[in-house]
Amino acid sequence: MLSQRKAARTDRRAAILLAAEKLFAQRGYHAVTIRQIADEASVPLALVSYYYGQKQSLFEAIFAHWNNTIEERLRELQLARQAVDPQARLVRIVEAFVDPVLRLRASSEGEYYALLVARELSHATDAANRVLRTYFDPLARVFIEALAEAMPQATRQQVVWGYQFALGALTHHLSDKRVHRLSGKLNTPCDPSARPLLVDFIVGGLRAALRAQPASLSQPRRRLS
Repeated sequence: MLSQRKAARTDRRAAILLAAEKLFAQRGYHAVTIRQIADEASVPLALVSYYYGQKQSLFEAIFAHWNNTIEERLRELQLARQAVDPQARLVRIVEAFVDPVLRLRASSEGEYYALLVARELSHATDAANRVLRTYFDPLARVFIEALAEAMPQATRQQVVWGYQFALGALTHHLSDKRVHRLSGKLNTPCDPSARPLLVDFIVGGLRAALRAQPASLSQPRRRLS
């Protein structure tokens, strides 16, 4: 009997977390209320606060729950950094950056979480910034260091810009639906088969952009006389 009650509590906690993840991904953090989350999870309103506290805490609990995906990306990155050939190493670093996220987006379990990351963390809100600082900034710094090792000709400034541009391409692919309309319905949003094109696009962009430091990044602008 005790084990049944414990299982019921676990199920309700999981239902609340899944409901919040789904609604935040679909509507955005600020557009969702605790009552809506309770209704989606089919639990009493008070139970949401009982298990997770304020909405911000529930939002952060989603990312804590999925922290294993960050660890997976770090493991794949560690393997990528061991590639001897610098050209192959860059490709493998980008694959470690892209592949775990695309697998997550394509899975039934991780679809809403991947969409939530792509949608919500691109907004400069207090809720998003707290999650970024806790979970994603450390990950970003490791990838930036790996890119710097693979492309020693680039400056730190360039590498950070390159990472940001690569992140933009990835997150846009995760969340964009407009490609269906622009392609005349030929392209499917977030199509896994577009993965090689995405990897090639990021690798090609990094190789083209991360060259010798341009004057605009190394010297102050001269005043026009």
